[in-house]
Amino acid sequence: MDTQKRLAENLLQIKAIKLSPANPFTWASGWRSPIYCDNRKTLSYPEVRDYLKESFAALIRQHYPGVEGIAGVATGAIGIGALVADLLRLPFVYVRSKPKDHGLTNMIEGEVVPGRRTVVVEDLISTGRSSLNAVAALREVGVPVLGMVAIFTYDFDVAREAFREAGCELHTLTDYHHLLAVAVDTGSIRSDELATLQEWRKDPAAWGRGGQS
Repeated sequence: MDTQKRLAENLLQIKAIKLSPANPFTWASGWRSPIYCDNRKTLSYPEVRDYLKESFAALIRQHYPGVEGIAGVATGAIGIGALVADLLRLPFVYVRSKPKDHGLTNMIEGEVVPGRRTVVVEDLISTGRSSLNAVAALREVGVPVLGMVAIFTYDFDVAREAFREAGCELHTLTDYHHLLAVAVDTGSIRSDELATLQEWRKDPAAWGRGGQS
């Protein structure tokens, strides 16, 4: 089994990703969604955690052989980002969503070294907005971002466009399409629920206003 399918199966097994087409979740954005993802749960499962960090390390070695540092996006990717940095024996920093309101008012925590070629680690890509805010923060202090790696992406058109406009390459370990395929194969969803999940991804912002409950 390849990485994309194996990891999708792991995320479903430990309920880091939950699918509920009949009883949708409400995201912080207000979107109604038949899927909810909390990849921080992976840190509680040593075998999954090890597989993640090893897969990330292999992905980074393949695409970014010149990497000199790792940055994690707070808060979801701090843990796994630090594990990846440790495995690669590279410096690590993490990027807050906004500067602290006290002390040194840091937005980036750790030793910031301008010119250090860095790969950003993220746990989840939805619209890409918060992820790319971290990229912008690093660039503003002179840290060149080689690209971003993430555990999972919904593969929204808006996210792909945002990364293109930002000039930031993105590689993910698995994605929504592989997740659905594995969910059907493993019986996590029925084949008749698949259409609902596919329809939601086409226009997630409008989906909840279309009569689903």
